[in-house]
Amino acid sequence: MLMLFLTVALVHLIALMSPGPDFFFVSQTAASRSRKEAMLGVLGITLGIVVWAGVALMGLHLILQKMAWLHQVIMVGGGLYLLWMGWQLLCSARNQHKQPVQSEVKVALPQKGRSFLKGFLTNLSNPKAVIYFGSVFSLFVGDDVGAGERWGLFMLIIIETLCWFSLVACIFALPAMRRGYQRLAKWIDGTAGVLFAGFGIHLIISR
Repeated sequence: MLMLFLTVALVHLIALMSPGPDFFFVSQTAASRSRKEAMLGVLGITLGIVVWAGVALMGLHLILQKMAWLHQVIMVGGGLYLLWMGWQLLCSARNQHKQPVQSEVKVALPQKGRSFLKGFLTNLSNPKAVIYFGSVFSLFVGDDVGAGERWGLFMLIIIETLCWFSLVACIFALPAMRRGYQRLAKWIDGTAGVLFAGFGIHLIISR
């Protein structure tokens, strides 16, 4: 059982560390807004992981195999949301480019709780989550895995996700990182917008 937990912990950490929508959302929110807003986003992402992990432990791969239309709905819906986020970031970069050069870029804070909801929706629409929990993670949760082990894996995934993205939020909220963002805000937002749009397009056409 210990080997199973260590293996899942390592695989999940690698999945978390590979750049994707969740990472770009947390890092940009921390650098452009505040650590508090980023942590709200982290909580939203963690809640998304709660949903994915819970469904995976109940047999996500079997559900997707028997209900192919549901898989397509998830992929298209997630792709459209990522495209919308990409468009928002590209508009932000365009507006900053039109503004005269200033010593500091003023970024409007989202309404209270907005970062939590965005983090949650970003994770649910994350193509990595669909692939990871629908195939890779499911390989480790066979019929021989008991209820106690399943609950243990469930908590492991949640805690590991919360710790990793909290670390990302704290690093990118450092003054040096924030100053760097202020200098390169339009380029960072533009790049992030292209990446989010790319994730969305890939999710839609790969369904």
